[in-house]
Amino acid sequence: MTTWTYQQWREYCEQLSIESRAFINGQYCDASLGLRFDCINPANNQLLCQIAECDSIDADAAVNAARDSFELGHWRTMAPKKRKQVLLKLADLVDQNATELAALETLDMGKPISESFNVDIPGSADVIRWHAEAIDKVYDEVAPTQDDVVAMITREPIGVVAAITPWNFPLWLACWKIAPALATGNSVVLKPSEKASLTSIKLAELAQQAGIPDGVLNVLPGFGHKVGKALALHNDVDALVFTGSTATAKQLLIYAGESNMKRVWLEAGGKNPNIVFADADLDKAAQAAASGCFYNQGEVCVAATRLLVESSIYDSFVAKVIEASKRFRPGDPLDPSTNMGALVDQAHQCGVLDKIATAKVSGAHLALGGNAALCTETGAFVEPTIFTEVDNAMAIARQEVFGPVMSVIRFENEQHAIQIANDSDYGLGAAVWTASLKRAHTMAKKLRAGSVWINNYNDGDMTVPFGGFKQSGNGRDKSLHALDKYTEVKTTWIDLS
Repeated sequence: MTTWTYQQWREYCEQLSIESRAFINGQYCDASLGLRFDCINPANNQLLCQIAECDSIDADAAVNAARDSFELGHWRTMAPKKRKQVLLKLADLVDQNATELAALETLDMGKPISESFNVDIPGSADVIRWHAEAIDKVYDEVAPTQDDVVAMITREPIGVVAAITPWNFPLWLACWKIAPALATGNSVVLKPSEKASLTSIKLAELAQQAGIPDGVLNVLPGFGHKVGKALALHNDVDALVFTGSTATAKQLLIYAGESNMKRVWLEAGGKNPNIVFADADLDKAAQAAASGCFYNQGEVCVAATRLLVESSIYDSFVAKVIEASKRFRPGDPLDPSTNMGALVDQAHQCGVLDKIATAKVSGAHLALGGNAALCTETGAFVEPTIFTEVDNAMAIARQEVFGPVMSVIRFENEQHAIQIANDSDYGLGAAVWTASLKRAHTMAKKLRAGSVWINNYNDGDMTVPFGGFKQSGNGRDKSLHALDKYTEVKTTWIDLS
């Protein structure tokens, strides 16, 4: 827990030296064309620094470095136990640099400092540590064949992995990708979101300090339509992993098909149903509904944005949710008491407000919020917003807002709830609140979602996989299942006769 005051965090951030260059083949460098883009603090619209704007030339350099390091094998052929030791050191370095990393995260994308310091940065270290500890405990197989044959089934690192990561949990979700990729012996080119690149850039320095060889981890800041596209089309990238919007995910599949059929693993959007039955613990459910939607300013792919409420308790339960939601108050992200920071930038703020305006004219009832918050000229803040009497056909119930906006939908029975919940292009997460064990299991089986939570929302740890059905993507992050994305399966058939 951080014990620093608001003033201490402000003073620390004012003297912070920010690294903003790319990291290729073991050293920081400017973009090949010398271009840079502004990094703006979304809480006050002030310039933090200018970040190297990489393009296809830099992508070539980073991929070549990654390929050379992979072929040389200094990391790929290292004993899993030794790779584990290096990654454990990296995790320790993340913990040791938590103050700087948390400050960078909050300044860069508006997340409350208490969450950056107490949740995101420790979580990032835990992801690295978990995969490090796992990698020397994963065994290959011997197939059951006749006596004069030995058939081995082995996993090998896939090669060069390009990871394109999002801005909402910048370091944490980057570690979801690079930790299993590195643990399995691959070389990685990381392209963080241009909206939040600073902690990924810092991570490169820590990786080098931990002992990861040159070229094994490269970081290319820049825009998706330039350096991201170049990586997706690159014929020497073996796997592409991505977290972000469904529209971008679809385009990456096209790029893979237009190039070398690289493996593509995608975690995309969500419009997640949170289903509350009358027999549930309604006080607990109301608190979870609010935090499930408004945590991290609602900038969460698995946020509880569709609240489905049984008709018999609709009015009384909505009142509980509105009251629970009032504890989320936008404030300065550097204040440790703030529990709701700024949206990532003013362009995103405008997009969220536009969707709110559309919902108002479509017939949804605005029950809470709906406006920009604090100083609208200098900060990208939006109030917690709740719409009631929402029809699942409305845009506000179908489109991912990626902001603090909840749509409350009425249902009559289990079948009706399932119909509404599954009537979506997405299938990332879902939750069911009920005292009935039978109903919990029945609903969980019928919900088309990669994760289903019973009497909780978005609980879990590194032991369980995360990913979605339908247009929420493919593949899984977290758990041993994540290793599947970064390895190829090989059969070796040996004739002993």
